[in-house]
Amino acid sequence: MMSTKLKPTRYIPAMETSEGAGVTVQRSIGIPALRNYDPFMLLDQISSDNPDDYIAGFPSHPHRGFNTFTYMIDGDMEHQDSMGNTGNLGPGGAQWMKAASGVIHSEMPKQENGLMRGFQLWINLPAANKMDTPEYQEYKADAFPLVETTDYSVKVLLGRFDDADAPIVDELTRVSYFDVQVRAGGQFRHELPTGNNSFIYVFEGDGRFNNQSIPANTLIELGSEDNAPELIAGERGMRFLLVSGKPIGEPVVQYGPFVMNTRDEIDEAMRDYQS
Repeated sequence: MMSTKLKPTRYIPAMETSEGAGVTVQRSIGIPALRNYDPFMLLDQISSDNPDDYIAGFPSHPHRGFNTFTYMIDGDMEHQDSMGNTGNLGPGGAQWMKAASGVIHSEMPKQENGLMRGFQLWINLPAANKMDTPEYQEYKADAFPLVETTDYSVKVLLGRFDDADAPIVDELTRVSYFDVQVRAGGQFRHELPTGNNSFIYVFEGDGRFNNQSIPANTLIELGSEDNAPELIAGERGMRFLLVSGKPIGEPVVQYGPFVMNTRDEIDEAMRDYQS
């Protein structure tokens, strides 16, 4: 009888890199240690109160073949795109964009100083949907439900937690994305769908997972046996993203802002953008 190889849990520190017109980000998916994590292609975090780290913003640039999900914790960013959408992404707000067949958009700071914190996640699309018509959804902070217990609070940004549903609807990828805050010494446990690829990204405080301490700015790629992760917060409490999605299981060819299935499709995307 053949044995099934179990996927181990991995702890991946974020790497500092420059994106856009010179924005400093902490990247944890899309680096040599974790090129992609089906269906997730990239995870970037902005976290700085130094305007030099973010003021240049993300001028107009293209995307094709995937969804972006942007979650702002502190600060203000203005969104404009080739679909005609404009939006102001303020503290606690989030934006979902299905780039699919192609979108050109910009994300520029609406502030000249102060703290800017937020995340952008790239979610791959199946081959059958990569050339769908683009779509856009954006909601302010108070639109997202908050589930609270004596130990923790969970902001439901995508998907469902307990009986709370996020306002953003994505019937295609069905990714779940939660902002979890665990009080000092508190415990958090949540059962994730079997067969999903899931991760935890700690960005405030510290705590323990599987009896191992977790520093901030660390991604935990959950293993095969960790479909019900349990975390215990340290003395300062702990805040993290908990994200889960079903793998697509198709070939991936990525070139900058384009995520397709073949090199020919990347070449086509570049020709389409240039023309």
